[in-house]
Amino acid sequence: MNIRLYHPNSIVENTTELLTKEHTHYVVNVMRLKRGSGINFFNKDGEWKSEIIFLNKDRAEVKFLEKIKKASSSSKIELAICLVKKNPMEIILQKATELGVSKIIPVVSERTEVKELNYDRAKKIAIEATEQSNRLVPPEISKVIKLREFLMNLDVSTKLLFADVNSKDHLKTEDLEDSKFLNILIGPEGDFSPMERELILSIKNAKPFSLSKNILKTETASISALTLVNYFLKL
Repeated sequence: MNIRLYHPNSIVENTTELLTKEHTHYVVNVMRLKRGSGINFFNKDGEWKSEIIFLNKDRAEVKFLEKIKKASSSSKIELAICLVKKNPMEIILQKATELGVSKIIPVVSERTEVKELNYDRAKKIAIEATEQSNRLVPPEISKVIKLREFLMNLDVSTKLLFADVNSKDHLKTEDLEDSKFLNILIGPEGDFSPMERELILSIKNAKPFSLSKNILKTETASISALTLVNYFLKL
C-alpha cells in the first residue's frame, strides 16, 4: 500500500528528517512500519519517495530519496458553505477536498444554526482527505464569515454559482467559462431567506442553477454541485 503523508515544510532530496510526534505515532503504532519501509511525503511543491532509516516507539527518521511528482496547478473551484452540524460538516470537508476544491469558506446566514467551526479538526480532516485522494495541497479553510460580508467581498473575477432550490435553470458549460475562480454557494438547512436570496441574485456574476427536483441536504447538495462542476470542467 502506498502511504502518503502531508509535509508542509520544504523537502530536499537526499536529506534526512525526524518525523513529528503525530507522524511517528502513525507509522509506528497505526501502520506498524519497519526500518527500510517506503513512505511518500508531499506538499505544494510535489511528492517525494522516502525511506524510514531509524525507528523506535517514539522516534522515527526518514530519508527523502527522490521526487516522483511535480507540483500541479491549483483548482479554480471554491466552496462557500453555510455551516451545519458536526457530522455533515465533516462529510462536506472530506468530500470537498476529495473533489478538488482549492478553498472552503464557512458561511453564516440567517437560518444557520451553527455559528462556529473547529478549525483544528477541520484542517485535520482536509489533510487526511488530501493524503487519501492523491492531491498535493489541502484546501485553504477560511475564517467563518457572514453571508452579506462574503458577498460584498467577492472578487469581480469570481463567478458565483448559486445552488438555488427556486431556480429552474440548469448549469451549462458556458456558465463556467471566462472566470478566474468558480465559487459554489450552498445554503443552510431551510434555505436562504427571501431577502438573502434577493441579495445573492443582485451580485453581477451570480449564476443561479437547479441541482435537483428534490430538496437536498446540505452535504448532498455540496457533493452534487462539485461533481457537476467537475464534470463540465472535465476534471
